[in-house]
Amino acid sequence: MRFIHTADWHLGRSLYSVRLTDDQAYALDCLIYVARDAKPDVLIVSGDVYDRSVPPPEAVELLDDVFSRFVLDLRIPVICIAGNHDSAPRLEFGSRVMAGRNLHVFGTVSSQPPPVTFADRWGPVVFYPIPFGETSVLREQLACENIKDHNDALRELVQRIRSRRSHEERSVIVGHVFVAGGSESESERPLSIGGSDRVDPACFDGFNYAALGHLHRPQEAGTPRIRYPGSLLKYSFSEANHTKSIDVVEMDARGYTRVESVPILPRRDVRVISGYVKDILKGPGPGENREDYMMVLVQDQGPVLDLMGKLREVYPNCLHVERAQSAASPAALERGCDYRRMRDADLFALFFREVTGEELSEQEAEAYEVIADKVLRQEREVSSL
Repeated sequence: MRFIHTADWHLGRSLYSVRLTDDQAYALDCLIYVARDAKPDVLIVSGDVYDRSVPPPEAVELLDDVFSRFVLDLRIPVICIAGNHDSAPRLEFGSRVMAGRNLHVFGTVSSQPPPVTFADRWGPVVFYPIPFGETSVLREQLACENIKDHNDALRELVQRIRSRRSHEERSVIVGHVFVAGGSESESERPLSIGGSDRVDPACFDGFNYAALGHLHRPQEAGTPRIRYPGSLLKYSFSEANHTKSIDVVEMDARGYTRVESVPILPRRDVRVISGYVKDILKGPGPGENREDYMMVLVQDQGPVLDLMGKLREVYPNCLHVERAQSAASPAALERGCDYRRMRDADLFALFFREVTGEELSEQEAEAYEVIADKVLRQEREVSSL
């Protein structure tokens, strides 16, 4: 069995108010090219298809185009689930009709995740789609009061799958979760407040492969069979050092998998450069694209008149400028050494200390997380209407 594993397309995304639709269309053309060459049995999209619950029209048109090309032109089936950025009811509209054409879209979590089965020369491979769901929604949907967090919910869902599956079958879980120990990026929206979104990789024991979404850096989650392919493009300057790719997964007769990551060469890269203005204004070096989306860290001490205007004469898509002395490097951003990468709870603790001169107590920190999590859930409920 061969399948392509992608996630986190975030169609409709903007970078510093620049709409990335054309860049996403270019990257999806690359995906089509890879599919024509690899001839997979199925395409997997593990959530966050759109960047927000009510996507702009051009994002909807782009998704319609790429799914039509896969299902109608290439005759490649698609399995797609909702992520935390998607509106589940909107995404799965017409899904029962589309399933007849091998476009399988799952927006809402089911108490018994419906399997989707495809066969190769060695027999069937069963895919179990588990869309993202809020803990409170999952608790009600599964009628299980013992569910306190995402880990509890996933364990309960997976246990229900195990109870009715054959131990001999080759199987794949398709999910949108945050596996504990994974590497975050600046462009990801938290699934919850206070770390209750983390799930144990042991949840996926007994399955041949876990095709996950949510984390934007391509990575394994403790074992090669639990995999994040990463986002379609770089969606923040903290991802400047990432290599975006498309995962082509091969599964043999025994269920063992091998992953080949095919790099995506973007129409415009996302880059961070640093130096003195006089040197930067000399222009890009050999092999560099002046049309890339740029963050410039300026080392000059004194003021520079119309700095952004001068930079955009050389780099038309220069989006952000900072003094190098006050800016964090992309590596530092990834490590969480900058306030832009800090958790909301840590930012609040810093604010509390600045205002009161005292450290936030454990009880006060817990109270903040409860209130912030409630607000986050309310915002998602409003956005999904």
